Amino acid sequence: MNEQFQREVPELLPARMLNEYTYCPRLFYLEWVDMEWAPSHDTVVGEGVHKRVDKARGSFERAGDRPDAEITSLTLSSEDEGLTARLDMVERDGDAWIPVDYKKGSVPPNGTPWEADRIQVGVQALLLRCAGKRCEQAVVYYAASKRRISINVDDSLVDDVRRAARQAREAASLRTPPPPLVDSPKCARCSLVGICLPDETNQSASTDAELVQPPARPVRATDSPALPVYVSTPGTRIGKSGETLVATTPDGETAKIRLIDVSQLCLMGNISVSASVISELMARDIPICHFSGGGWFHGVTHSVGSRNAGLRISQFEVAADESRSLNVARGLVARKILNQRTVLRRNHEDAPKRTLEEMKALSTKALSAESPGQLLGLEGLAARAYFGQFAGMLRPNVRDWAEFHESGRNRRPPLDPVNALLSFAYSILAKDWTTTLFTVGLDPFVGVFHRPRFGRASLALDLMEEFRPLVADSVVLQLLNNGEVGPTSFVMRGGACALTPDGRRSFFQAWERRLSHEVTHPVFRYAISYRRLFEVQSRLFARALTGELDRYEGFTTR
Repeated sequence: MNEQFQREVPELLPARMLNEYTYCPRLFYLEWVDMEWAPSHDTVVGEGVHKRVDKARGSFERAGDRPDAEITSLTLSSEDEGLTARLDMVERDGDAWIPVDYKKGSVPPNGTPWEADRIQVGVQALLLRCAGKRCEQAVVYYAASKRRISINVDDSLVDDVRRAARQAREAASLRTPPPPLVDSPKCARCSLVGICLPDETNQSASTDAELVQPPARPVRATDSPALPVYVSTPGTRIGKSGETLVATTPDGETAKIRLIDVSQLCLMGNISVSASVISELMARDIPICHFSGGGWFHGVTHSVGSRNAGLRISQFEVAADESRSLNVARGLVARKILNQRTVLRRNHEDAPKRTLEEMKALSTKALSAESPGQLLGLEGLAARAYFGQFAGMLRPNVRDWAEFHESGRNRRPPLDPVNALLSFAYSILAKDWTTTLFTVGLDPFVGVFHRPRFGRASLALDLMEEFRPLVADSVVLQLLNNGEVGPTSFVMRGGACALTPDGRRSFFQAWERRLSHEVTHPVFRYAISYRRLFEVQSRLFARALTGELDRYEGFTTR
């Protein structure tokens, strides 16, 4: 660990986190140290089970001598033990008190509480003793079975609690989380499985050629039904009515969309958003993405987001180390060139063999580039070869009006319809990667290939490189070749070409279709949507930065 980085462990360890540590040390680390959280069906059901005891009622003082006294939602702490807990319920039993912990599940087959539940209620019993109360029994109530299971509070339980607390604190002080469970049934219903990526991490971390890892199970966390909302009519005002966003154009037309259906709010140009909308979106961790009227991505308004400072420290260390950052950048550029070559092979009417061989050779050279400058030069040569053949991927009738010539890419401003689409697609791709990196806890503005520059999301540009041809270029080709956009979808202003409002609507429809498209992951061999793939790759990249993985395994397609 870098001596400049010293993780400070909080003085008090919550009982719920000790439950998580006993169940899965990695889950404990992700929730308590990295402060990751994701709701699931089980967590929602669990909230319902706790409704009866979530409201604080009663106290030791008001209980007096009543033999039937009950206290709910009671918080206790002990600095000597370094523990804290919120007890669901405490019942009087003569001159003693019994903690009752509510669980949504069923009684285990052997009729005794799960070990994680035993430790959690053991913490509660220990804290009652620290508060000067007699406690000889503890209870776990399993709502699905409607049964209470009693536990003796003896020296063995207290010793197990203290041992688990000591081990959890040791784990929390580490720079990287404990390794994932291997092929465990616990992972299937874990709400953090899409963040933890147990199978993917184990498979990527395996360096023993003779060790056969179980095949990666498909990421259980499915795509959210919520989607980005794009607002592009100048002068539109966005307000809120209950659980609904209301967009009102200058002409008085309105459109409504439920907040639960919104994953991002994307504003193109002069759009007004009320303070109540901003506050509500921040509370829901829904980013607001800002673009110029011409489609240039400016930035993101977002909530506090990930509080994982350790991950960002690791990112800054790698970015500041030219050797380490160059090693990562080599792979990014090499895979981008291979993906460009694949797109040419798939879509070109007759891809020149010489160009394909040149691009394959450039990809190989990129893996051994000796400097960032040399790597940038190889990427430029590959781009020239790729875009020099781009017109061959357009249908003849499209080439007649699209005016994309062998001169290839032009931008700032784009001078023809194809370049206008490409520039817009790259801007939207940069937006998607920026918001994904914020979600994961990485700083989008500190890259390893694109060096930091004021206002440039360098890391987003780095990680989107592999996906430029597979997502952005593919959307452009689809729009043009399928006739979803045509000559009337563009407007020329001052020599620059831009999409009309109707052209943008067609673009966004095609873009969301592409992100929902499923591909087979080349490493894990399961089907995954591009939208979900962005997050999976971001999290694997983060693991490589912290040293949990030896390398970042990027994405290429056949």
